[in-house]
Amino acid sequence: MQPDISVVIPLYNEEESLPELVAWIERVCKEHNYAHEVIMIDDGSKDNSWDVIKSLSAQYPAVKAIKFQRNYGKSPALYEGFKAATGNVVITMDADLQDSPDEIPELYHMIVTDGYDLVSGWKKVRYDNAITKNLPSKLYNGVNRWISGIKLHDMNCGLKAYKRKVIKSIEVYGEMHRFIPVLAKHAGFNKIGEKVVVHRPRKYGVSKFGWERFINGFLDLLSIQFVSRFGKKPMHLFGALGAFAFLAGFIIVAWLAVERFMEGASFGITHKVGFYLAPPIMIIGIMFFLTGFLAELIVRNAADRNAYLTEERIGLDK
Repeated sequence: MQPDISVVIPLYNEEESLPELVAWIERVCKEHNYAHEVIMIDDGSKDNSWDVIKSLSAQYPAVKAIKFQRNYGKSPALYEGFKAATGNVVITMDADLQDSPDEIPELYHMIVTDGYDLVSGWKKVRYDNAITKNLPSKLYNGVNRWISGIKLHDMNCGLKAYKRKVIKSIEVYGEMHRFIPVLAKHAGFNKIGEKVVVHRPRKYGVSKFGWERFINGFLDLLSIQFVSRFGKKPMHLFGALGAFAFLAGFIIVAWLAVERFMEGASFGITHKVGFYLAPPIMIIGIMFFLTGFLAELIVRNAADRNAYLTEERIGLDK
């Protein structure tokens, strides 16, 4: 029987929190009579997380798991989790107990009853450090809203719910997990909602993310905007830039030629700024054209970029 819900949980060194988290999810799903599966992706943990997962899978039949051979990051973990998920609604959450499983029923309701394609959690009240995490997060989300046009307060929140069709229509790679709503929008899913969720204080361990995620996140957002618009037609961008540059250089050359014709032998062409500007501008234009052609070849011959070494699986096909 197809599950109502797939709960996808990427994790790295979270052995202490896993038993409490799984028991909590099981209790909530049982209270609401949800057929469900819990897919845990161990992203190369160095502690005993995998042993804990194996123990939980023996205790709870709904628990399935994938163990990466090494640490790849959250996006690859979500990619594998999405690929394995079979539920009608897919809910993601972090493994550190800062996301509450009590949010699952309302998230499920918003997808199934209200018809949202994607619902993102908004941690309106946060328990993180105000200077090192909260302030940068607000600035980061403000830039995201401005560039993407998606009015979410907390795009990077790990607690999200999706229609199954959404996660099967997008590809999460690199560090693009921060921008799944942007990927979904560019895939044609426009009904994107938001729900205020409880942000609980961290009970075990320490945060796995630092300041560099904000810089990387901004660069990733620009990459998504570029790829979504020109990923299948790079020549449209590079060809346009090349044509503009080449035309500008040609106009300068033509103007110099006209001036030379008008003024005759007394015209000192080498004393004109345009004489030195035109050749490099035209060369840049030609280089843009060549870049466009190479990009078209790469797009048409790109290999699968999402290939990860897995060490072991529980309850899932190879």
